[in-house]
Amino acid sequence: MEQLHRDVVVIGAGATGLTAATELRRRGHDVIVLEARDRVGGRLWTDTIDGQLLEIGGQWVSPDQDALLETLAELGLETYSRYRDGESVYVTKDGEVRRFSGDIFPAGPETEAELTRLIALLDGLVAEVDPAAPWAHPRAREFDHVSFRTWLEQQSDDEEARDNIALFIADAMLTKPAHAFSLLQALLMAASAGSFSNLVDADFILDKRVVGGLQQVPLRLAEALGPDVVRLGKRVETVEWTAAGATVTTPDVTVAARHVVVAVPPNLYSRIDFFPALPRLRQQAQQHQSLGLVIKVHATYERPFWREAGLSGTAFSPYQLVHEAYDNTNFGDERGTLVGFVSDEKADGVFALPAEERRARILQSLAAYYGPDALTPVVYYESDWAAEEWTQGAYAASFDLGGLTRYGALALEPVGPIRFGSSDLAAHGYQHVDGAIRVGRRIAAEIADADAAAEQTGSRAA
Repeated sequence: MEQLHRDVVVIGAGATGLTAATELRRRGHDVIVLEARDRVGGRLWTDTIDGQLLEIGGQWVSPDQDALLETLAELGLETYSRYRDGESVYVTKDGEVRRFSGDIFPAGPETEAELTRLIALLDGLVAEVDPAAPWAHPRAREFDHVSFRTWLEQQSDDEEARDNIALFIADAMLTKPAHAFSLLQALLMAASAGSFSNLVDADFILDKRVVGGLQQVPLRLAEALGPDVVRLGKRVETVEWTAAGATVTTPDVTVAARHVVVAVPPNLYSRIDFFPALPRLRQQAQQHQSLGLVIKVHATYERPFWREAGLSGTAFSPYQLVHEAYDNTNFGDERGTLVGFVSDEKADGVFALPAEERRARILQSLAAYYGPDALTPVVYYESDWAAEEWTQGAYAASFDLGGLTRYGALALEPVGPIRFGSSDLAAHGYQHVDGAIRVGRRIAAEIADADAAAEQTGSRAA
């Protein structure tokens, strides 16, 4: 058993953990990062499948993501714009295919007007919500005790308008049914992106990609830290803590440190045995947070055939198995790639099918948008994050009804020498890499400031 002493132990080599470790080293701290997987990146993962480079996890960069953009610049990573020339596609409830431009789906004049009204209503509410403290809103308790679905039903009799508004939060972001989370959770999701309108605007929220894949961020951060700092295949089993510090144990390494950063999703906290146990409300909070469920579908074709038909590749429908899809062709690639998403209860249904039948159903849904050429990709792959042992869902954790006001503020508080952080706990950039980086920076600053204050107090006492 290797026994080490460090200033800080970081558990998890995703964007949050590696950012925190990088910032702490800059401030003179001796750090070690322990990662259970055999790779870095967490929910960022770029891999080659059947000869095709695919971004299995997170991939997009939007113009408001300042922390991510700064990190990309520091690491010398280049971006490129998502292909968006041409018209988008919307499929109605009865299967009619409609081409359109802009953000509002072509659902008929009355429904389009209702969509515009609901978006404006949500933008007004979102503007009142502080993403760093949504529980501080004067009506937070009220908003947290009504499901997003119920609230939409209270606001509008137009079912198609409600279904499309729900798509942007439930299917596309939280990947849970709209009855499973609160209005306040929906407002937090939108506030973290700047507005509900930003979520509706695919050209904003899905603006650019990183050449070579977004996993380049954690890969380069880990490379700079070095293999002595970033230890892979080190599953943390126990954290024994007191007010003065903690001992972190894996099957073959024990590290004593003044601080511990648990930089994994909240649903994984229970995989670690804490001695003494975490306070009761922290344990309760973990039971009221869960990740959603989504299948990210990659389909590569010999050419981007949809462009020849004047299509951008952007497609939406709350009535299709694949609720949204985009041109996801890699930088400089002559092949064309589509990426589509199947979420929440629709994913439940197809996961119950044999793999070949699931593939056929998903490709049929893509063909509803793009035509029969979509049925025959040369490379097909499903990103199934729920099956990943060290993730177990996507994209991020959210609270059930009432959980955000009851437990939300607790998530930001340290427990003795232990701090918790990931994109799941971000304010701006919630569930995005930008948020993960922001949380990593914040935690590093808190630890450095605490140590500086302790050192100053100690020197005065001396």
